[in-house]
Amino acid sequence: MAEGQFKEGIAAGRLAPVQYADNFADLHPPFDHHEALVEADRCYFCYDAPCMQACPTSIDIPLFIRQISTGNPLGSAKTIFDQNIMGGMCARVCPTETLCEEVCVRETAEGKPVQIGRLQRYATDAAMGQGKQFYQRAPTTGKKVAVIGAGPAGLACAHRVAMHGHDVTIYEARPKAGGLNEYGIAAYKSTDDFAQAEVEYVTAIGGISIVNEQALGRDFSLAELASKYDAVFIGTGLGGVNALRAEGEETPGVESAVDFISVLRQADDLTSMPVGRRVVVIGGGMTAIDAAIQSKLLGAEEVTIAYRRGKEHMNASEFEQDLAASKGVIIRHWMQPKRVVAEGRRLAGIELEYTALSDGALVGTGETVRLEADQIFKAVGQTFDAAPLNGSGAAMTLSGGRIAVDEEFRTSIPKVWAGGDCIVGGEDLTVSATANGRDAADSINRALA
Repeated sequence: MAEGQFKEGIAAGRLAPVQYADNFADLHPPFDHHEALVEADRCYFCYDAPCMQACPTSIDIPLFIRQISTGNPLGSAKTIFDQNIMGGMCARVCPTETLCEEVCVRETAEGKPVQIGRLQRYATDAAMGQGKQFYQRAPTTGKKVAVIGAGPAGLACAHRVAMHGHDVTIYEARPKAGGLNEYGIAAYKSTDDFAQAEVEYVTAIGGISIVNEQALGRDFSLAELASKYDAVFIGTGLGGVNALRAEGEETPGVESAVDFISVLRQADDLTSMPVGRRVVVIGGGMTAIDAAIQSKLLGAEEVTIAYRRGKEHMNASEFEQDLAASKGVIIRHWMQPKRVVAEGRRLAGIELEYTALSDGALVGTGETVRLEADQIFKAVGQTFDAAPLNGSGAAMTLSGGRIAVDEEFRTSIPKVWAGGDCIVGGEDLTVSATANGRDAADSINRALA
């Protein structure tokens, strides 16, 4: 253990350099050929398979596993990509334990599901590693489509639109394409710059151009795009971060967990990535888990997740909660932030109030506890920033703070579709955003035909 680990405050280099590579190694190493065959042989190839019904993109899971078992990984990859062109990343980050694997018959019978996610990675890695493209563009139609946001929804939409023969321009606010996959996923879940490799694979179909560092509402308006393009798709995700609603949360050292994860993902040298000695993360979802685990992997001595409800209410899956515990993260339930404690200008801790349910409503009990902390991460959810939509001509209809769409992902503005986390019902999942983008693209194609 590096001597620097015990420095007070927020500091870099808490571990010996060799430890960072070990700590941030691939969470689920890929199957080799033999392992894939053995695992595929466990599948019952169910008729009307529950795993397929649980997949938001409706991948024919029994078929792709059977193709692996018969020595046809490229055929398996095509089965996956037919439904989910982002299948490589989804294989790495999907919460399969609460989707396809949760309903696997092997899970029901034995408590050990077929490892569908790792098998999906085996197949998609085989195809991407060989640069195997399964789709050709239809003859060029001369129609132009703009996509706002190069995240999973935008990339999936762009690929399917391009496949139909339309020309696509993606406008991305950040320096790199990939969205959540590039900036919002824990580093140990997506190694070796896979997000960028996937962007290159998806756009290799042709007819797709990406313009980086162009933001809606700053560099262009929705009305401008709608006047220049035959269709527009909005896949901007969620840009805002909810407040703690605690006294003193503007104290230096109180940071957004989303920003922390983003900076870490772009860091070339993890030894230079600063982290507190005692870290408290407020929240109960995947972002909270990712921020907490990575704080621990960077060398934080003590990391605590504080969540306002019980274990069973956490949005993070039980697997992710157990993973956090296995890394030494402490998860404390039934407490909500009340006051950030500062000593002078230095963050010293956070005062939390115990909570309870009263007639189904969450209430504070009045009893408090103080946790020492020199770094606090806010992971209490994100919000859609509708401000960039202003000045777009007709007002965009929102519902619950997000874009309202119909069953075809059309917004209230003609020629404009939307999908992913920014729409009503967005699920904050790569796989769901991909499904939205794919289906919106087919809707756009029907409208342009």
